[in-house]
Amino acid sequence: MTDHAADDDGHAISFQVLRRGTPVRSSDGEKLGTVRRVHEAKREHIFDGIDVDTPAGLRFLDAPEVARIAERWVTTTFPAAEKDTFLVDRGSRLLRVLGNTTTARRAKRAGERARDQWDRR
Repeated sequence: MTDHAADDDGHAISFQVLRRGTPVRSSDGEKLGTVRRVHEAKREHIFDGIDVDTPAGLRFLDAPEVARIAERWVTTTFPAAEKDTFLVDRGSRLLRVLGNTTTARRAKRAGERARDQWDRR
């Protein structure tokens, strides 16, 4: 039987099975918040980032700033002192709702198609 140390985060897991409410910790072990939502770039099937519930509100943690995703918590690449630099404010709820309208989704898809065509030239 294995005795888990206090700093044992468990086995590494895929972002696809990361659960809401999982703690997010800085590289120096301070709890920054909990996972609200995992983002995936669906077309490429790659991890894009995490929405984190923090005491200061909802923040976005970009994929390159995630050092490890494990069973017990997510570890960032930065110490707690730098959290304001890396945890990006998600904006107001109204802006998120307006950004999810049919017109906004169509404009986003059109922009993505234009970017893909530009990259292929």
